[in-house]
Amino acid sequence: MPPITDMPTELQIAEHRKAQQAAKTVLARLPCMITPEDTEHSIACKAREMLCAAGYAETWYYQCQALVLLGSRSCISVSGKDYQANHEKVGHANLITIDLSPTLGNYWGDCARSFVMEDGKVTATPQALEFKNGLHFLDRLHQEILKLLKPQTSFGQLFEWANVRIRESGFVNLDYRGNVGHSIAGSREERQFIEADNPVRLGDVPFFSFEPFVRLKGGKWGFKHEDIFFFDQTGALQLL
Repeated sequence: MPPITDMPTELQIAEHRKAQQAAKTVLARLPCMITPEDTEHSIACKAREMLCAAGYAETWYYQCQALVLLGSRSCISVSGKDYQANHEKVGHANLITIDLSPTLGNYWGDCARSFVMEDGKVTATPQALEFKNGLHFLDRLHQEILKLLKPQTSFGQLFEWANVRIRESGFVNLDYRGNVGHSIAGSREERQFIEADNPVRLGDVPFFSFEPFVRLKGGKWGFKHEDIFFFDQTGALQLL
């Protein structure tokens, strides 16, 4: 197997994991705090307050520490550079996607989840079939890459595989760039994207995110699930 040319150090793993864990903790706490009266704006405020309380007051993603999409904007793909939180209420049935990007110094977190609101409460076990299918499909994709990807896999190969899986499973890729993730770099401009024909190997970067953003063909809702990954010394893919 070709060597991993940019394997992360133990320090990098530990510090990036702290930032990622801060995002995951906020995303774990938010569901019980979301009510039918909330909006993208109020949910983003709650997320930012919790990140700041955890020591992560900055973001690497322009000035967008928390990107929240719901309701009529569920399927909109927008850059953090242009994002403006809306004031549409969640209501009693909705899909809420929250994407957090905390940073401390050179260490990034990047984590997104979609939450289902049914009967006025966020639930991990939705009844609506479209909700079930969307969440299950993204969970399955993330489980598959842990077994499939190797350090020599290129960003372009992962792009092609993911988009074939999306199409064959009856979904549409909603990302405005068409990609499904990016490397975790020292600056936004240095990122490598999981996009068509990118020959850079996954093992040539220390970390990368995988974040397919999809809608069922003919469906109403846009789902996203994002985590950060890296290869260990044995070449096995690990979740940060």
